[in-house]
Amino acid sequence: MVTGLWGRIEQQDFRSRIRGTLLGAALGDALGAPLAGLSLDAVRETHGPDGLTGPAVAHGRRGRITAATQLTLFTVDGLIRAHVRRDTGAWHPPTDVHRAYRRWAATQHDWGPDERRADNGWLAQQEWLYARRDPDRACLTGFGDDVLATLDQPKNPAARGAAAAARSAPFGLLVGWEPALVLQLSVECAAQSHGHPTAHLSAGALAVIVHGLIRGDSLDAAVQRTLGLLGARPGHQPVTDALQRAMSAVTQGPPGPAAVEALLSEATPAAPTAPDASHALAVAVYCALVAEDVAHGLRLAVNHGGDSAAAGTLCGALLGALHGETALPPAWLAELEGRATLLELCDDFALEMTQGPTLHSPSASSPGWLARYPRG
Repeated sequence: MVTGLWGRIEQQDFRSRIRGTLLGAALGDALGAPLAGLSLDAVRETHGPDGLTGPAVAHGRRGRITAATQLTLFTVDGLIRAHVRRDTGAWHPPTDVHRAYRRWAATQHDWGPDERRADNGWLAQQEWLYARRDPDRACLTGFGDDVLATLDQPKNPAARGAAAAARSAPFGLLVGWEPALVLQLSVECAAQSHGHPTAHLSAGALAVIVHGLIRGDSLDAAVQRTLGLLGARPGHQPVTDALQRAMSAVTQGPPGPAAVEALLSEATPAAPTAPDASHALAVAVYCALVAEDVAHGLRLAVNHGGDSAAAGTLCGALLGALHGETALPPAWLAELEGRATLLELCDDFALEMTQGPTLHSPSASSPGWLARYPRG
């Protein structure tokens, strides 16, 4: 991207939407984490007739995030490094993102940062990330070696879950890219762990919707654009159907848990099993469409018997991209684990996207920036 295209107001809005997207996703993740494995009846029995209405204890305290947010952070790290490494003449973002996911994998079995790893950079040195928070098995196996999967030879081809989608919002922040390229990159990176088309196309759909919101589209327009791009992809029907069901549900009655449960339980010939990534995506889009505010949308997105953390993560990303950071509930932010790291990484991403040529180039670079995001 050309720095001259960014005025001060545009940069401020972009940074607010980046923060909104990533913090919103983390809030949804943390809100949904305590509900893992619970049916809607069990949620109500535990938290009352209205379900969970605010942050609750998971993994030892309120506001704790899961592996979805950990991986989202490493997605951002990989995208920054891809842009930094372009100065060397190397340009293959899927490789850089996969390397970032390998660094995440180390946090799942190491006690803490290993200073002998020259490519750790800044993010992998954050000790709080060295904790297992319900990582999806497909992520652990997919990132267990250095083999780079392709769409023709994906890893875990039967994996249909939402974990790949839950880490994919950062691809939508590449505002200088065309939507079709955002879809391609996010799908390729999702296939590193989740090889079923329903899973990796749900990840791609989420990224393209976020991309449209960041560029100023309405949520309805962003979904319609995404549907147009998905139509050319093999195996798109379950994801296409899920998005269309979400759009239709808005007009079929007042928003509430019953509408969300219907989205989760509805199977089609193209998607005979439930729930999977397409169902989490449908819930997230529906809840973002009917949300009175961010807190209302997130509550609706997690109080059900499906993958609450994933649906909350996706919905939070959509609402944050749409409204920016100032719309997020401040009391929830105050308790969010890793907020300082999230904010710092958001601002680094904004710097790289808007001021990258002043931070690094083939002829001159900031030593501090290259220490944070090594080219190797």
